[in-house]
Amino acid sequence: MSEALEELAALIELKCGDAVQETKIAFGELTLTAVPAQLESLIEALRDDPACRFSSLVDITAVDYPERAARFDVVYHFLSMYRNHRIRVKFAVREDEMVPSIVALHPSASWFEREVFDMFGILFSGHPDLRRLLTDYGFRGHPLRKDFPTTGYVEVRYDEAQKRVVYEPVKLVQEYRQFDFMSPWEGAEYILPGDQKPGAK
Repeated sequence: MSEALEELAALIELKCGDAVQETKIAFGELTLTAVPAQLESLIEALRDDPACRFSSLVDITAVDYPERAARFDVVYHFLSMYRNHRIRVKFAVREDEMVPSIVALHPSASWFEREVFDMFGILFSGHPDLRRLLTDYGFRGHPLRKDFPTTGYVEVRYDEAQKRVVYEPVKLVQEYRQFDFMSPWEGAEYILPGDQKPGAK
């Protein structure tokens, strides 16, 4: 399998060298680090070249590295059912950069790109309908960024008195519990016979 991946990596570097910064084989998978400006031409070549035929887009996701200048890695996974190969294409982008949409090449990318926009706040230029997919339209923030608070910023609930959905700032209904590491019997106000610690009266 690794020989086939090495041949595939060499072929892609030969045919798409200006669009690929690096090829790497790890854990039985080939990863291409792409040049973002050349993304569309690279993915079109991977789809249409007879030696590749990566016609199935499996998913698009991102990884957040808040300490980096190029904060996000945008990651694409493709499958070639004809060649029985999988491939990963990734590249780094800054928070203020736009990523070219690949909806024209893979229509299924539409919802994947919307999800990445919703969860990470990454914008895709040329997307026909880039809006939130998993959260509400009035939602603040992007939940898969590492600086997003686990409680969120607002809570949404239906108010019976107002007969509508209302947004309110998050309030923790229970303070964090304090643990003193005592057993339940030690914390009780009464001690049952036989529960005393050795030496206790």
